[in-house]
Amino acid sequence: MLSDFAGLYFGAAAWSWSGGLLATGCLMAIVAMLAGVVELTRVPEGPALRDAWWHMGAMLVALVLFATRLLLRLDHRKALAPDLVSLLLDAGGFVALAVGGWFGGRLVYQHGIGRS
Repeated sequence: MLSDFAGLYFGAAAWSWSGGLLATGCLMAIVAMLAGVVELTRVPEGPALRDAWWHMGAMLVALVLFATRLLLRLDHRKALAPDLVSLLLDAGGFVALAVGGWFGGRLVYQHGIGRS
């Protein structure tokens, strides 16, 4: 996302990284989501489980937005220069990540999920 926005100022030297970075991020998100599904079985009923569902939903929205951005802006496996739609998808993905991260922080620091 940062490379796309930096491309507004620095040009292709910045945004040319976005395709590979987005692909790597989306693949790692899938791995992290699989680990989260395993961890979900340990979350007790109540407020912690509600926060877990919000966390998972926000992270899924982020993945969908970033994957959509990646697929819409590829041409024969090469990233295209960012346009308004791709920048909006990037921004929406960032907001979803921030919301999901906040709920993830609540799970760990308020509910004690994932701590030994």
